[in-house]
Amino acid sequence: MNIIIFPHPQTNHIYANSLRGFNKIGFFLGLITLSAVLLGGGYLLGISFGHKTILGEWKADVSAQKERLEIAKRESETHVDALTTKVGLLQAHVNRIDALGNMLVSMAGLDAGEFSFDSIPGVGGPNASGDGEAQAQVNMEINTVLARLNAEIDNREFQLRVLNDLLIDKKLEQETRPQGRPIIHGWISSYFGKRTSPFSGKTETHRGVDFAGKAGSDVVAVAGGVVTHASEKGGYGFLVEVNHGNGYITRYGHNQMVHVQVGEAIKRGQVIAKLGSTGRSTGPHVHFEVIKNSARIDPMKFVE
Repeated sequence: MNIIIFPHPQTNHIYANSLRGFNKIGFFLGLITLSAVLLGGGYLLGISFGHKTILGEWKADVSAQKERLEIAKRESETHVDALTTKVGLLQAHVNRIDALGNMLVSMAGLDAGEFSFDSIPGVGGPNASGDGEAQAQVNMEINTVLARLNAEIDNREFQLRVLNDLLIDKKLEQETRPQGRPIIHGWISSYFGKRTSPFSGKTETHRGVDFAGKAGSDVVAVAGGVVTHASEKGGYGFLVEVNHGNGYITRYGHNQMVHVQVGEAIKRGQVIAKLGSTGRSTGPHVHFEVIKNSARIDPMKFVE
């Protein structure tokens, strides 16, 4: 093998040398060794780079998981806070219902022991399954609280519904039961029962109470009901008859004029006529009758 070396540009000498005794095997072994070293270094660099890449991905994944856990934690805390707030609101509703219920029981004069809003209602029964034992303690406690509040609210709702029905019945009974005077101003001129007739002088049975007053003054209903008669009727003159239900009927006779008509629903204290002296009458007054189950009874027990 010949080796030619070109000189420096400032010198024009050319050097040549011959490597006739060069060991070719050693040269190739050196190349192989160098190649192996380069490949090995590259492999090691590749492994190192790959490890760094995997490690980076793992760190990124861990960071993402931590972020998701933080989000889940915050959401869980938010849900717990919302649930706690809901429980507090439910308890506040129960407290207000209790206060209202106790007030209504007191106003209605009912037995406080029968409608007690202060104690938890008696409930119970055997456990149908043991699945509840597998629930988490926190969930079980929350479910227990919610179940108790739901039971209390259901019980209060039932009690208030019954109480409301009783109050409506009681109010309706009070509204439709005859009570009070059929005139605002005036005086009693004749009572219920035996009396001397102002027309014949003989003894007769007076089946109502007469209230005398100024002609044209108001005649009012003593209870709520439905008008069943509102026109002239024999000796009653212009008569207003009101059916109050529960067997009660009231009559208002000798009116100057009537202000209601048959089928009209009226309320207690409503003006139904004007005081007059029509029919069999000696002067301005209203003949007031109370009928219970088709029998005339003394109106004074209702007037007083």
